[in-house]
Amino acid sequence: MTYASSDQTSGPSRRTTLAGLVGGAGAVLAAGCTPSGAAPASAPTPGRTASASAPAGGPTPGVMTLFKDPGFNFNGLLALGAAGCGAAEVGEVLTAVNAINRAGLSAQTYTETFKKLGDQLMQAPQGSSPGTETTRSRALRAAQYYGQALFFVLGSDTPGSEEQLYRAGRGAWDTFCKLCDPAPVTANIPYGKAPLPVWFFRPDGSGKRRPTVILTNGSDGQNVDMWTYGVPAALEHGWNALVYDGPGQGQLLFVDQVVFTPRWETVVTPLVDWLTARSDVDTGRIALTGLSMAGDLAPRAAAFENRIAALVAMPGVLAPWLGFPSEIRKIVTPDKEETNSMWNKEVVPALSPSEAATMKKRIEPFSVPAMLDARAGRMFTDLHSPAELIKSLDITNVVSRIKMPTLVLDYDDEQFYSGQPRRTFDKLMAPKDYVKLTAATGAQLHCSPMAPQQHCEVVFDWLQEKLSGS
Repeated sequence: MTYASSDQTSGPSRRTTLAGLVGGAGAVLAAGCTPSGAAPASAPTPGRTASASAPAGGPTPGVMTLFKDPGFNFNGLLALGAAGCGAAEVGEVLTAVNAINRAGLSAQTYTETFKKLGDQLMQAPQGSSPGTETTRSRALRAAQYYGQALFFVLGSDTPGSEEQLYRAGRGAWDTFCKLCDPAPVTANIPYGKAPLPVWFFRPDGSGKRRPTVILTNGSDGQNVDMWTYGVPAALEHGWNALVYDGPGQGQLLFVDQVVFTPRWETVVTPLVDWLTARSDVDTGRIALTGLSMAGDLAPRAAAFENRIAALVAMPGVLAPWLGFPSEIRKIVTPDKEETNSMWNKEVVPALSPSEAATMKKRIEPFSVPAMLDARAGRMFTDLHSPAELIKSLDITNVVSRIKMPTLVLDYDDEQFYSGQPRRTFDKLMAPKDYVKLTAATGAQLHCSPMAPQQHCEVVFDWLQEKLSGS
C-alpha cells in the first residue's frame, strides 16, 4: 500500500514571503503558521507553500508520509492518530489517502474524498439496519472526516459550501453525542451576541460529585478533536469533561460569525459559573486544558479565573502572532492604509492559488469580512485589522498572574510555536512542570498527531496527581 504522492504545488522556485502557511493542527488543531525558512532580500513577496513539518523539503524524519506536502500530511496524521479512540478507522483513512493520491493531491480532491467518506458513514450500510452502537461509532468517525474536508474547503472549487460542511460535521457530532450512554448534557451558555454551546460528558448518571476538565480547542479544531484529546481519558479517570465552542470556533465562527477575543477569561468564567451550579461537579477540582492555539487562550483565562484548580497548556504559547512568518509580520505596520496597500498591491497578486487558500484559512477566525470574502472566492483586502487582533492575543505580560499548578507541554519538531513553550514555562510563577513529547516514541510535531494516547497519558496522569492532592 502506497501513501506518498507527488507534491502538487511543485513548480518553478518562488520567493519566500509566505512559505510555511499551509497546514495546522487541526483539522485540527493549530493557529498560526509555520515560519519561513528563508527571508527575502527585499520587499515581502510570496513563496512556495510548505508546512506542518519542520524541514521545508518534506515531512520530519520519523514521521509517516501519507502525502509529500507537509500540510496535507499533518492533517492526515491527525485523522490517523484519532483511530486510537474511535474517532477514525485506520483502513478508512489510508483508503482515502490512496484515493486522493491517485486523483492528484489538491484541496479539491482532499475535500471531496473526506466529505464523501463522511456522507457514506452517515447513511445506513446497504442491506442492514445498524444498531445504536454502530450508528454512534460511524457518526464519530464521520465527524472526523467532515472536519478533514472542512479544513481545506476554502481552497476547493466550492468555498461557499464551508458553512454547509461545518453543519454536516456538527450533525455527525450531535448524532454521536445523543447515542452516548449517558448522553452528554447540552446547553447554550449566554455569551455576548451568541451563546456558547457546551457538551458536558459524565462517566455515568449517578450524579456523583466529580473533578471536571474543561477542554479548550484551538483556532481550527472541531469538537471531535476534543474527543481525541481528552474526553475518553477524563471519563476513564472517573471525571467529567466539558467540550465547548468559543468565539472563533465551531458554531460561533461558521454560523454565528463571532471571531476570537483576546479576553478568554470572559469565555471561561461563564463556563465555570455553569459548572459550579451543578451538583455533580466538585467545584474545588475544576481543571482547564488548552490545545494548539488554546495553549495561549487557556493560560490567559486562568490568569484571571481563580476557580481553576489546575491548568495544562498544550503547548505553551505566549504570542500566536509570532507563529506567522516574519515576512508577513513585517508588512503589518501601525499604519492600516500602508499595510493594506502593500498587502493588496504587492503580495496578493503574486500568491498562488494554494497560498491564497492558506491565507484565507489562517485569517478567517479573526475576521468575518475575510471569512465571507473567502466563501465568495475572493481574497480579503484588510490584513491590518485581523493582524492587530492576533497580536492582541499576546499573554507575555499576564502569565505571571497564574496561581494554580500548571503543566506546559512541548514537542520535538514543534512547527508553529517553536521555543514558546519553554518561554511560557520560564515566565510562570506558579507551581509548574514542563514535559517535552519526543520523536523517540513517535510523539513529535505540534500536538503529537501520531500519538494522542501518549499525549493524554501525560496530561491526565499529571492532572490525577494535582487534582487528587497526592
